[in-house]
Amino acid sequence: MLDQSRTDALGDALYDALTSGKPTPKISALEPDSDIEDAYRIQLRMLQRRLDAGDAVIGKKIGLTSRAIQDALGVYQPDFGQVTQAMLFQDGATIDLGTLMQPRLEGELAFRLKSDLMGPGVTVTDVIRATDYVTPCFEIVDTRFDDWQIKIQDTVADNASCGVFVLGSAQADPRDLDLSLAGMVLEKNGEVIATGAGAAVQGSPVMAVAWLANTLGKLGIGLKAGEIILSGAQAPLMTVADGDHFTCEIAGVGKCEMRFKGKAQV
Repeated sequence: MLDQSRTDALGDALYDALTSGKPTPKISALEPDSDIEDAYRIQLRMLQRRLDAGDAVIGKKIGLTSRAIQDALGVYQPDFGQVTQAMLFQDGATIDLGTLMQPRLEGELAFRLKSDLMGPGVTVTDVIRATDYVTPCFEIVDTRFDDWQIKIQDTVADNASCGVFVLGSAQADPRDLDLSLAGMVLEKNGEVIATGAGAAVQGSPVMAVAWLANTLGKLGIGLKAGEIILSGAQAPLMTVADGDHFTCEIAGVGKCEMRFKGKAQV
């Protein structure tokens, strides 16, 4: 286990990369013997720096849930990070790529909770009961490291590679849907570029949220009423560029859209 001073230094380096737009060396290269526990402690240090600067946690994200994303990054287990107020954009937003470093886009389903979930022992039924509504969303993942050739401790430390996200305005009741079968269509500039289904996310987005609640519950952390939970990508990562317009439609739920402008920092 890394000592606290080293953990703090690595978390500070990630925060500095976030605020400066200049990449930092990978944790896996600097500390090849580090493990996932070390990585989550680094993540918490980076998060604390964001909170100290005035940001606020508004939910969680689940990463690396689909085989397509795992294959793309060569990382074969889920992880989680925190989503904050500064990361949130609303349906129809235009995002300036100049605020990001090496962005890629995911289409997924977001859950808005109406009651707390505390694991372990949370079931899919518990998740559905605790959910106010689901909505399509985009997560724009980013890496504060030199490139996307990262290992599990890198993405975990880097807040599960979360950049920003766009939350849809459509709202659906998960009790009315089989979210494992709900198909997603992702369009770029008017052309279909990917399709997927909820089953690509740990068998179902609901199962992914249950996994998160139970994983965090072992750490004494609960999911809170009002939080937004990003359940994980249903299709491969997409590259983005100036002028790109994306739509994400999930059957029975609705559509979310967004645009990009400018040029990324790296």
